[in-house]
Amino acid sequence: MLAQVLRSLKAPLTQENWPDPVPDEGQAVVRLEAASLNRRDYWITQGLYPGISLPAVLGSDGSGVVETVGEGVDPAWIGQPVIVDAGIGWGASEAAQGRDFQVLGMPRDGTLAEKVLVDAIQLYPKPEYLTMEETACLPVGGTTAYRALFVKGELMPGHTVLITGVGGGVALLGMQMALAHGAEVWVTSSSGGKLARAEQAGARGGFNYLDSEWINAAKEQMGAPSLILDSAGGSGYSDLIQLLAPGGRMVNFGSTAGAPPQLDLFKVFWKQLSLVGSTMGSPRDFKAMMDFVSLHQIRPLIDETIPLLEANRGLARLHQSDQFGKIVIRNGA
Repeated sequence: MLAQVLRSLKAPLTQENWPDPVPDEGQAVVRLEAASLNRRDYWITQGLYPGISLPAVLGSDGSGVVETVGEGVDPAWIGQPVIVDAGIGWGASEAAQGRDFQVLGMPRDGTLAEKVLVDAIQLYPKPEYLTMEETACLPVGGTTAYRALFVKGELMPGHTVLITGVGGGVALLGMQMALAHGAEVWVTSSSGGKLARAEQAGARGGFNYLDSEWINAAKEQMGAPSLILDSAGGSGYSDLIQLLAPGGRMVNFGSTAGAPPQLDLFKVFWKQLSLVGSTMGSPRDFKAMMDFVSLHQIRPLIDETIPLLEANRGLARLHQSDQFGKIVIRNGA
């Protein structure tokens, strides 16, 4: 089969003929029709991810049709259109992932290929209302956003939520889910164009965090949000603590801007804030996310669809960080 393979760090993926996967007991082979990129894929190429093992076929998100199954797997899966849960070996506790937890796409071969080998428990029927490309946007971003909003963030209808860094897959899916749940959603970005597009998609409003007065504008227009979803951290973290309503929650699922240089613990305890971490989600979270998006007929926003042969162009887009929505990799020309 054709695959895009990372053989060395800070180098382009190479197009190779890769061995066809063969399912063992409890496994299935999915012939992929679409995949989507995550920031994780780019970080791995740059050596900014723990436990990198090369060569590797990257890609955590994928959708396609089950081609073959191993012993102990219901043969009725064969020929069925599916989405693949990107999480592997979450563990017994819903509170946090176990030590053996992995994400598909390094060390296990991922979805930037014509086929992928997965455990049968990672299969979930493709929603009929979604295209294969839309379906492929959901595994990592959808699960991460769902757990951050509802499991860790305890979002309720009528709450005000601020989502930072709108334009990326998790932030946009989080925005769409929060809106579907009846929340009032505000966003931040360094791009005026992204803020405008988020408002067109349903956000109440947005703030450019490069503006030194954005906090004052947020206080005046938005008030104090009961929930903030953040993936950046960095020097702006103290501003978010200042904004958060008393008794509010801040859920972090990333730290793209690095560690906060300081943390005002007085504000944290005096305002009785909850600072919460979240990573991906359990199989229960994945199923709940799929049920939620299907119930509300949520369609992930796609920035661009790129052929598998041009996967490096997709990674370059991640480096530029100018996308609004997911970058989808489509099998075929």
